[in-house]
Amino acid sequence: MQEPRRLNRDDLDERRIIYPESPDRNLVNRFRQLRTQLLEVSNNTNFSLVVTGAVEGAGASFMSVNLAAAFAFDQSKTALLVDCNLRYPSLHSLLDIMPDAGLTDFIEDPEYDIGRIIYPTGIPRLRLIPAGSRRESPSEFFTSWRMEEFISAIRERYPDRFIILDTSSIADSPDARILTELCDYTMLVVPHGKVTTTQVENAVGGIDPNKFVGAILNA
Repeated sequence: MQEPRRLNRDDLDERRIIYPESPDRNLVNRFRQLRTQLLEVSNNTNFSLVVTGAVEGAGASFMSVNLAAAFAFDQSKTALLVDCNLRYPSLHSLLDIMPDAGLTDFIEDPEYDIGRIIYPTGIPRLRLIPAGSRRESPSEFFTSWRMEEFISAIRERYPDRFIILDTSSIADSPDARILTELCDYTMLVVPHGKVTTTQVENAVGGIDPNKFVGAILNA
């Protein structure tokens, strides 16, 4: 497995990834507050969270990686980031990782060890499962029993870890809707000034209200 390049502060600033000493205190505090709110919802227990956009390009990946980084701030907590956007995977590039395998490889092969697709990111206490090989019909993967097995496997392997799944837009593909059924909570990312009220309402309507933790405006 590739050993990641340790991202320095300039790298993180360029990628808009938060870290405890980041000069962008507004951004850091925004994600710390969001982390606190999610912990209140979960009664301070670990959880799995789907982060999806109201439309494509809403900024779900930006929200996912920074929320995971915020959980990793705490030395008593760890975070696992999973790139479930099989159409447009981006987290491995954002974190400067060249993966040999990923989520699709685990789902395709019943004998695949999940440990082979978990990568250190160079950010303390934060790990990544990349998307893996791109596929023409990614929703077929998420409907398979292997996806359920994947969720169970990462829960069992890391019972104290916060798991964040970055997905395609809930409006543009069935992927996010399928994943919301398998996870504890769902958060919707709404791009400022780029969607209509109807689009947001339709996106919210596709999420189980018992799992919906709210919409986040991404400016």
